[in-house]
Amino acid sequence: MTRLMRMDWPEGGTPDLPPGFTLAEAEARLAATRVAMTARGHAALVVYGDREHAANLHWLTGFDPRFEEAVLVIGPDAAHLLAGNECLAWTEVSPLVQAGHVRPVHCASLSLPSQPRGGARLSDLLAPLVPRGARIGVAGWKWFGPDEVDDPATALDVPAFLADPLRARAGRAENATDLFQHPGHGLRARIGAADIARLEFANHMAAAALKRMVFAFREGMTDFAAIEAARIGGLPLGCHATFATGARAHLGLSGPSGERLELGQPVSFNIAHWGANICRAGWLARGAEDLPVAAGDYFEAFVLPYLAAMSDWCGLMRPGVAGGAVWARMQEILPYETFGISLNPGHLIGLEEWVSSPIYEGSDISLASGMAMQMDVIPGHTIYGSTRMEDGYVLADDDLRAELTARFPNVARRIEVRARFMRDQIGMDVPDTLLPLADTCGILAPWLLDPAQVAAL
Repeated sequence: MTRLMRMDWPEGGTPDLPPGFTLAEAEARLAATRVAMTARGHAALVVYGDREHAANLHWLTGFDPRFEEAVLVIGPDAAHLLAGNECLAWTEVSPLVQAGHVRPVHCASLSLPSQPRGGARLSDLLAPLVPRGARIGVAGWKWFGPDEVDDPATALDVPAFLADPLRARAGRAENATDLFQHPGHGLRARIGAADIARLEFANHMAAAALKRMVFAFREGMTDFAAIEAARIGGLPLGCHATFATGARAHLGLSGPSGERLELGQPVSFNIAHWGANICRAGWLARGAEDLPVAAGDYFEAFVLPYLAAMSDWCGLMRPGVAGGAVWARMQEILPYETFGISLNPGHLIGLEEWVSSPIYEGSDISLASGMAMQMDVIPGHTIYGSTRMEDGYVLADDDLRAELTARFPNVARRIEVRARFMRDQIGMDVPDTLLPLADTCGILAPWLLDPAQVAAL
């Protein structure tokens, strides 16, 4: 039997500060990258980053460019980090730079427009780092398939001012982004216990802010006031905070624009930090009587099937399950004609909101221990609007759970409390292999002017 019940949203307590990125972790990642590039036959690997696309660079070094762009060139025995005027000093945040394993190099061309130039040109700086005529890899933030470009192997997704000198210098420059992000073999597609602790902290911060915002909703308040009530902390944003209602309700990526919260309007919103994206959608209402007549059965016809489907989604989050099986199950129980789901029903999350996804039609990529998975199943309907319970999880086998318990017992305890809440209070199928990272996991509140009404199975 499915029902609405009145409850306080769970409060698991504020996590301890997450562990810092250590030299040992950085050295292991750099070594693994060298093994991967050598296996691919690359004499050098060039990793590009800018403010929005810095995740691969940050995963390797602990450094992310602020304002500017940056380029890491990895050779068999040395690595150099090219940074602009303002980021050159910031490279010291990297344990690899501090230890002398990566050498920072000033490149003024990576600086902002109109700032002082001078010094060596980018092409001159690359010349001694990229063997002439060699086969090299270039990692940006996406790769391509044969249905998109003529030659996926050589289609680079970095700016032309970097791609051109690389192509002129190397014998062959290949897209190597998949070495990091591919859901099956990417180095970043699996995380360990320390990363789980970091992601749990980010998910807590985002979820706590979203809860503050939701419980502050009042008729007539502006969307700006709603976002202000969230009191978003100081963690970097993984994507723009959205708030879509009123005339912008159908523009899901809208930020606050001055719309007022009005009774009987659909709404969707999110708070995202590096490693976390907490998102909800529903109606500005206290019950079905506040909805337009045509949407009066929203809870029974739309919310409850979605909640049941998300229980099935959780139940499938086990190492060894094929991503294509998850896709097929979601299509079966959330038919497109009613729920309109067009994107992957779940994906990997990292510093960026979307790393890649093993879940797509026909995917034979198996879900694996260490995958940080976003429950990102986005329905949409012209009458019902949407519903959402988008939170972060990690898949973990016995060994990874044991390591987490040994190294970060408080993180493991909070995760177990969340899993029990989802099973016992909400009635969801949550296997031991699925680790909920946020206190909002399992919370689906359809009436957002009375969010203490929570749907349960």
